Amino acid sequence: YEIFAMNADGSNLRNLSNHPAADLQPSFSPDNSQIVFESNRTNNNHDIYLMNADGTNVRQLTDSPGRDNQASFSPDGSKIAFTSNRDGNDEIYVMNADGSNLIKLTNNGSDDRSPRFSPDGSQIAFLSFREGGAQIYLMNADGSSQTRLTDIPGGVEIPSFSPDGAKIIFATFADANREIFQMNTDGSNLIRLTNNPASDGDPSYSPDGSKIVFES
Repeated sequence: YEIFAMNADGSNLRNLSNHPAADLQPSFSPDNSQIVFESNRTNNNHDIYLMNADGTNVRQLTDSPGRDNQASFSPDGSKIAFTSNRDGNDEIYVMNADGSNLIKLTNNGSDDRSPRFSPDGSQIAFLSFREGGAQIYLMNADGSSQTRLTDIPGGVEIPSFSPDGAKIIFATFADANREIFQMNTDGSNLIRLTNNPASDGDPSYSPDGSKIVFES
């Protein structure tokens, strides 16, 4: 696996990581100057790395005996939230963007994964398996007030905030295949957006919140 970038029209495709190890799950910083990603280039452990948007100045941010992955920036670019199983099972951690001041936000016997900051940086949505199948939870950015938002049979997939922070969009297995749903950030007003015999997933809002892109 390598990390690539291209123009929005698909042109100018280029390999940014170009390394014999696996480089995965890239995410841009809010100012688009840096990319955080997962790699096993050190002792085959999966850690969090940071590089400039052109692939230069790669530096390792974590050094874990387990797997650190699913990293994403806070809206102001000062912090990075990520998933790690360094303590035995998947939990959510946050650190400064330079790798300092590591803090464990969740501490649960079941897996907690896929953290996503709200647009104002005050909250983090994540997936938790503490009630069986994966459900969406919301907590304050310091890990307090962890609240379950969904109770959907079959479980749900990675949540994504709308740009105004009022909505959360996600995919779930409805009618035995993946469909896309939207809800308010308090879990109310659940709306099904797709209804297709094919699999619809991985939704994301446009920057102005007027459109949704997804795979099918």
